[in-house]
Amino acid sequence: MFMTGLLLCSIVGGIISDRYGRKGLLLGSVTIQAVLGLMLAFIPHAIFYLLTRLLTGMTCCGIMIASFSLVVEWSAPKHRVWPPAILSLAFSIGMMVFAGIAFITSDWQQLHLATSVPQLVCLIFYWYIPESPRWLLANANLDNVKELLKKAAKVNGISEVDIDSFLVENNYKERNGIQHNIPANASSAFMNFSSGIIILRLFVMSYISFVIALTYYGVSFNIGSFGVNIFLAQFFSGLVETPQIVVPCLLERFGRRWVTCITLLLTGCLCLLSLLVSTFIDMPFLIMALALLGKLCVQTSCFVSTLYNIELFPTVIRQKCIGFVGLWYRIGSMLTGLVAPNGSISLSFMISFGIMPLLGAVLCLFLPETKFSALPDTVQDCQRQLGLLSCYRRKNSTDSNERNTDLALTCNEDIRNTGLDLTCSEDTELKNCCKLE
Repeated sequence: MFMTGLLLCSIVGGIISDRYGRKGLLLGSVTIQAVLGLMLAFIPHAIFYLLTRLLTGMTCCGIMIASFSLVVEWSAPKHRVWPPAILSLAFSIGMMVFAGIAFITSDWQQLHLATSVPQLVCLIFYWYIPESPRWLLANANLDNVKELLKKAAKVNGISEVDIDSFLVENNYKERNGIQHNIPANASSAFMNFSSGIIILRLFVMSYISFVIALTYYGVSFNIGSFGVNIFLAQFFSGLVETPQIVVPCLLERFGRRWVTCITLLLTGCLCLLSLLVSTFIDMPFLIMALALLGKLCVQTSCFVSTLYNIELFPTVIRQKCIGFVGLWYRIGSMLTGLVAPNGSISLSFMISFGIMPLLGAVLCLFLPETKFSALPDTVQDCQRQLGLLSCYRRKNSTDSNERNTDLALTCNEDIRNTGLDLTCSEDTELKNCCKLE
C-alpha cells in the first residue's frame, strides 16, 4: 500500500507541483504526513492503517519531488550538486537513526509516535521556505520573483541590486525571441512531449530509474536474509550510503553522465560478484558487504539521476517529466515484493540485477552532459545541450557551411548558459563539438 501511494503521487505529484508550486506541494505533503502518523498511534484499525500507509506513501513522494526541485532550482549552476547531496545524506542518517528507534520501541504505535512528533514540531519551519523563482517566472509572477531575489541579495550581503537588469542579462524575460514567463497551455505542453529529444530522455531516465529501484529495494527489503542481526543490517544499510556526500566532487570533476554510467557498471558487477560468492562461499558478512557496496553504488546513481532529471527537462514540463520517470521508479519498487516475497532472491533475478544496470550504463551515453549548464526552460534549450549522439550527427553533417554555423552558435550558446568565462578549448566535449574542420 505504501509503494502504491508512491506510485500514485508519481503520476499526479508533478502536475500538482507545476500547477500550485513546489512550496505548495511540500507544505501539503509534510502536514498530511505528520497528522497521519500521529493518528495511526491512536486509531489501531487495520483498514485505517492500510489507507494511511497509502496516503503516507503519496506524501513521501510529494516531499521528495518538491524538496529536490526547490533546492536545485534555487542553486547556482556551480553549486547545484551540493544541496541534493545534503538531502541524500540526511536520508541515510535517518535510516541509521530508524534502526535505533525500532530497537528501543516495544510496538508499532510507539514507533509511529517517535517518527511523527518531530515532524509536527518542525512544521512551522517549513512555512519559511521560499517558492522556486523559476516556477514563479514560468507563471508570469515577476513581482514575487523580484521580492525573493531582493531577499536573496540581502542574505548574501549585496546591498544594491537592479533586479530588472539582472533578469534581462540572464535572459529570463526573453531568450531567442521566446517568452518564458507565459505558462504553457495544453497544446504547447503536448508539443513539448512530442519532441524526439524529450521522448529519448524520458525513455533512458525511466529505464535507469526502474533498474535503480528494483536493485535498491531488492537489497534494502532483504537485509534480514543475509544471516546477520536485522537491526545491525539496517544500521549498516544506512551507514554505507553516507560516502555519497563526496559525490558532488566527482560530479564537478567528471560530470553527471560519466558518474551515472560508472556507478551503474559497478552496481551490476557487484551484484554478480555477490551472487558468485554466495554460491561458493558461506560467509554472510562478506555477502552482505558486497550487496551493501552495490547498494551504495545504486544509491549514488539514484542521487545523480535525481539531479540529472531536473537538469535534462525544461521548466515548462519539468515536474511532469520527473513524475513520469518517478512512476517507473515506483513500479520497480513495487515489483520488488514479487521478486522476493519470502525474503530471498532467486538466481534468475540476481542475474537480472547484475545485467540490467549494465544496459543502463550503455544508455547513459545517449544523454547530454549538463555540468555547469543553465537549467533549460524550453525544448529549444534542451536541443542546445550537447551529447555524444548530437556531436556525432553534427560532425557527420553533409552541409559543412550549415554545420559550422550551427556548431558555432551552439558552442557560444552553451558557453553563455554556463554563466562562466569559458572557451571551447576549456571543455573537452565543447571543443570536440565546436571544432571546425
